[in-house]
Amino acid sequence: MNLVTEAVKVYAFAARGGIMNRRNVFAVFEMLFWPLVGLFSVGLLTRFLELGPETVSFVLIGAVAMNTVQIAQLDISYALLYDVWAKSLKHGLIAPINLVHVVLGSGLVGLVRGLVVFAIMLGLSIWAFGMDLSRQGWTATGLFFLGLFLVAVIEGVVVLSLVLLFGHRAEITAWAISYLVLLISGLYYPVTMLPAWLQTVALAFPLAHFLDYFRHFYGFPLSATWPLWRGFGLSLAYLAAGYLLISVSLRIALRRGTLLKLSE
Repeated sequence: MNLVTEAVKVYAFAARGGIMNRRNVFAVFEMLFWPLVGLFSVGLLTRFLELGPETVSFVLIGAVAMNTVQIAQLDISYALLYDVWAKSLKHGLIAPINLVHVVLGSGLVGLVRGLVVFAIMLGLSIWAFGMDLSRQGWTATGLFFLGLFLVAVIEGVVVLSLVLLFGHRAEITAWAISYLVLLISGLYYPVTMLPAWLQTVALAFPLAHFLDYFRHFYGFPLSATWPLWRGFGLSLAYLAAGYLLISVSLRIALRRGTLLKLSE
């Protein structure tokens, strides 16, 4: 394997994503508008309810996680959705590349956009709602962001697989999947509030452990021990499963002729 050639293939998709984001004003609007609306609507609700500072931080962490994961995941999902909407899916996939290059390249763009959203939302949380970041320090904050990004990649891979299998019918998952995972993982509440069987499901998702890890600095008990080890361990397992899923999905799409049906 020529590493330089592989790096060029990954860079090609990163460059494409960067160009499309730079030239599309609505991509910038999506990156800034919805996260800010989400943060301030939740933050003002905590003021109205007169919640304590720890509980405010608990809720704001959920808002930061939701928007960071959503923005980073969309860049990966858009890597194929743009081609589906333009009816040119076959043209990209007849090149000597595989879907790993697509995920890595678009993931780099998602990493940058997600980091921008993450930094802005944390800054506004400190400035507008008094969230105290000194409790965990920047190392813990960086690990939390890395966990959120891995969750976004996992979700993006699932969306790409569904697009290959079901075409236009799977478009809605690009927006729905993040909310579903966040709902189960304890977005604005501890997972211990869920029914016992759903708690088991929640703890099978890495996001629940990353949220647990970051929130325990604010005095909230952990739902399970060693949250970082569990979160990153589950993430690696899901990424390996995602690689198999996306490979199988591509083979099925080729056999069914889905790529031709989604192209002109």
